[in-house]
Amino acid sequence: MEAIRLEFKSEIKEKILALLSSFSSDDLKIEFEDPDFEENKKKLDLAFAKIKNGTAKFYTLEEVDELLEKTISKYEN
Repeated sequence: MEAIRLEFKSEIKEKILALLSSFSSDDLKIEFEDPDFEENKKKLDLAFAKIKNGTAKFYTLEEVDELLEKTISKYEN
C-alpha cells in the first residue's frame, strides 16, 4: 500500500471522510495523525542530537530508583 498526506480546510472534512469511507478496508486504511507530532519530533530530534554528540545524561537503574524514591517520599505527606 502507498501513503499520502492530505491537508484540507476543516469545513470539508466530513465530505472527504464520506468519500474515503466508500472504499473497502482492504483498499484503504484511514489513519489520523497525532496533533502533537511535530512538537514530539522536535523533542526527540534534540534528545537524539545530545546522544550523538555525547552530551546526554544517562542513569543506571539504581540511580533512577533512588531518584524516584526521593521524589515519592518528598510528596507522600
